[in-house]
Amino acid sequence: MRADRLVAILLLMQARGRVTAGQVADELEISVATARRDLEALSAAGVPVYPQPGRGGGWSLVGGARTDLTGLTAGEARALFLLAGPEARAAPELRSALRKLTRALPETFRAEAEAAAGAVLVDPARWGEREAPRDARVDLLQEAVVRRRKVRFGYGGRERLVDPWGLVDKSATWYLLAGTADGRRTFRVDRIAGAELTDLAADRPDELSLAEAWRETVELLERRRSSATATVLVDARLVPVLRDRFGRHLGPDVADAGDGRVRLTVTAHTPGALAEQLAGWAGSVEVEPDGADNVEVRAGLARIGRLLAERYG
Repeated sequence: MRADRLVAILLLMQARGRVTAGQVADELEISVATARRDLEALSAAGVPVYPQPGRGGGWSLVGGARTDLTGLTAGEARALFLLAGPEARAAPELRSALRKLTRALPETFRAEAEAAAGAVLVDPARWGEREAPRDARVDLLQEAVVRRRKVRFGYGGRERLVDPWGLVDKSATWYLLAGTADGRRTFRVDRIAGAELTDLAADRPDELSLAEAWRETVELLERRRSSATATVLVDARLVPVLRDRFGRHLGPDVADAGDGRVRLTVTAHTPGALAEQLAGWAGSVEVEPDGADNVEVRAGLARIGRLLAERYG
């Protein structure tokens, strides 16, 4: 977890006074580029750390080489605890690190820091559901990422040996971004079978940005899921509701149809899937007749309508 690393870096700087990105990388078993990005993130978040270039330079806490964390202002302490707070829920090590950091703060700041740490709560369970226990595969893969070790597992009926680059939690579903013989790949963690941490060193590009890699992955997947397009007419008042329902699968262009309705484009991976998603809107949405995908979607809606009429009369 990145918040875990940020707290660890601060504690390391408290102990040593000044550190280089290379020293942080060695201590935390991450790449130099990652260590540099973490140090820059601390500075951008308002924590008083600054770089000193040149021979004998490095990163220090403002106030001198031996300054401890009591140099944090109230605002800086809040920024750090807000950054770490949501992730501390499932990480005992991070909670322990935050307690140590709290004890290092001036007495007047402790209450605000503790309040910031508890200001955000992440509840991954949907309404009517119980929270699922943390998947043990996530912990194993996280260890592999931190220790930079290859992982062997089964996926899609094949055995894989991959270089784990990072984990992404998307709406309580975990994904592993990894390097393979065929390039970068994304694996859904709950579909991984028999994950095994190996002793083989993993390769991870120094210039890798997990956020940028995930953004590219999302864009690619969304393009694959948007191969079918239909043009629909909908009452202008329903456009915000449709946007909330379809998200990025509803086109940005809105044209006035001249009868109180607007013309929109909506996408899905197949015309059949589009028909299923639009069927719930009944007469509120009309699919225009022209266009190959439109014809298939209209046929799919008619088929769904007949099935419902036969069953429910």
